[in-house]
Amino acid sequence: MVNSTVKPVRSAIESAQRTIAIELQAVAALQQRIDDQFAKAVALLAAVEGRVIVSGMGKSGHIGSKIAATLASTGTPAQFVHPAEACHGDMGMITRSDAALLMSNSGTTSEITALLPLLKRLGIPIVAMTGSDESTLARAADVHLNIGVEEEACPLDLAPTASTTANLVMGDALAIALLEQGGFTAEDFAFTHPGGALGRRLLTRVADVLVEGDNVPKITKDTSLADALMEISAKGLGMSTVVDDDDHLLGIFTDGDLRRALEQRHDLNSTQVGTVMSTGAKTINTDALAAEAVTRMENERISALVVLDSKQCVIGVVQLLALLRAGIV
Repeated sequence: MVNSTVKPVRSAIESAQRTIAIELQAVAALQQRIDDQFAKAVALLAAVEGRVIVSGMGKSGHIGSKIAATLASTGTPAQFVHPAEACHGDMGMITRSDAALLMSNSGTTSEITALLPLLKRLGIPIVAMTGSDESTLARAADVHLNIGVEEEACPLDLAPTASTTANLVMGDALAIALLEQGGFTAEDFAFTHPGGALGRRLLTRVADVLVEGDNVPKITKDTSLADALMEISAKGLGMSTVVDDDDHLLGIFTDGDLRRALEQRHDLNSTQVGTVMSTGAKTINTDALAAEAVTRMENERISALVVLDSKQCVIGVVQLLALLRAGIV
C-alpha cells in the first residue's frame, strides 16, 4: 500500500541530494540498454521519408514535445501529436510515410494504446519507449526501448520524476545518434535556428558586417602624420590601413601608433606614416565566419581586422564593435 503522507524526515538539502542520486542511477542504467534494439530504432527512424510523429500522455507528453523539438532542430523532421487529440481528428496529421515514437512509462496508457490499431492500419513503423518489456505498447511496437527505473525520486513513488528523466535522456540519445548518422553540420544547425544567437554566430560572415568602399580608411606610407590623423578621425575606426598604389596592404596606422609618435616628439607635418606604422597587420577574408573574426580579435587582443580579397588587396575592415552590435559576441 502506498503511503498517503510524507513525513519531513529529511532536510531540503538531503531531499535534493537524494533526488539527484536516484535520477543519476536511472540515467546510468540506460547505458546498459544501448544495444541492437537502439541501433535498430536509429536505423528505422533514419530511413523514414516523412516525419517522426512523437506522442505521449501527461508528463510523457511534455517530454515527448521536447524530444520532437530536439529531433526537428537536429536534422530529423518531427512533430508532436497529442494522443487524445489524435483520436479526435489529429490523426489527419499522420501519413503513411511517417514513423511513430510513442512514450508511456507503464506501456498501457489508454490514449496511447488507442493509437496502435490506427497506426498499424497506416502501416507505419512504431518505436516505443516504456518501462516494461511486457507492456501492451512494447509488444505492439517494431522496436522497444526500455526506460524503466527502479524507483521514482518522489518519496510516494507516484510523481513521474526519475522515469521522465530517463525518457528525456533516451530521447536525446536517439536525436544525437540520428544527427551523427545523417552528417548534420553546424551550418545545418544554424539553418534551423536562424533567429537566435546561435544562428547569428553560425550564419553571419565577415562580408555581412565589414566596413567597405569609401568608408574604409586608407593612406599611403608617404602620408604625413597630420593627414593620417585627419583620415582616422573622418572614418571613425580608430585606425587606418596603409596601402600601395594598387591597394595592397603594407601595414596599419592606429591611434596607438599616433600616440607613441607624439610621445617620441615626431613632427606631425614632416613625419611620414611609413616610419611609425605597424607592419604585419592581422587580416581575414570576406567568406570567414564572423564568429571566427571575434575569436581572432580576442586571441590577438585587437579591435579590428583588415579584410582582403583574393588578390590581397584591401576591401574593408571588420570591427569588434560592429560584431557586438550584430549579436555575434
